Amino acid sequence: MMYTFEKIKVDQPLIHCMTNVVVTNFTANGLLAIGASPVMAYAKEEVQDLAQIAGALLLNIGTLNNEQVDAMVLAGQAANKTGVPVILDPVGAGATAYRTETTKRILSEVNFAVLRGNGGEVAALLGESGMIKGVDGSTTLPKDVLAKKAKEIFNTITVITGETDVVTDGEQTYEIANGHPWMTKVVGTGCLLGAVLGAFLSVNKENPVQTLAEGLAFYGIAGEIAYEQAKDKGIGTYQEAFLNVLHQMNVEQYEQYKKFSIIE
Repeated sequence: MMYTFEKIKVDQPLIHCMTNVVVTNFTANGLLAIGASPVMAYAKEEVQDLAQIAGALLLNIGTLNNEQVDAMVLAGQAANKTGVPVILDPVGAGATAYRTETTKRILSEVNFAVLRGNGGEVAALLGESGMIKGVDGSTTLPKDVLAKKAKEIFNTITVITGETDVVTDGEQTYEIANGHPWMTKVVGTGCLLGAVLGAFLSVNKENPVQTLAEGLAFYGIAGEIAYEQAKDKGIGTYQEAFLNVLHQMNVEQYEQYKKFSIIE
């Protein structure tokens, strides 16, 4: 049996990222590290063509503007026509009315394979109480309850990340306990995750919820191993180590570290 992260290196899927300017370089390098092929394209004149030939499309609203949002909708609808999975990262939803309403617009005009956000972001989209600090957020609602409600309302598999991660399609729900706090000290780790999950889905669509759980575990394990390698040197070294581990992780490490389980 070939693990999904091994299959990515074999298939080298093209991942179309419409992401924010803060994380473009890190996202591209992270995708290359796992064996995928990144393309960053935003012009409405070409996004439909690229989205239709990609293995997955990531829409990330971190530094949004109206022109980019219009292009995202065009790309998402084009991807829908050819069955390309689309992942939405609603960065900072709830921080401003513009972000929240823009995200709701995109959700209403594009069919998503995955909605990936933190508890505060997803709570804001559902009209639930949550706390937003900058583009980070949290909520007091249990992640599995929040994720199931989002699946029901938005009709998409929902991933809620935090100290532990939850992914659900409304029937299967996984909890993933991998990761390390230092991952929050490197700009772009959350945004790269959306692209990585897209790469996982692009090569393994058989059981999407399980595939996403494996992707979340893989990503969190990289954060843990990178900390072991960089803890005495600091955050700059940690970022480098994180990319290295994404590139070099083997099956033995994955099996040793993985901590995910079905909770329903």
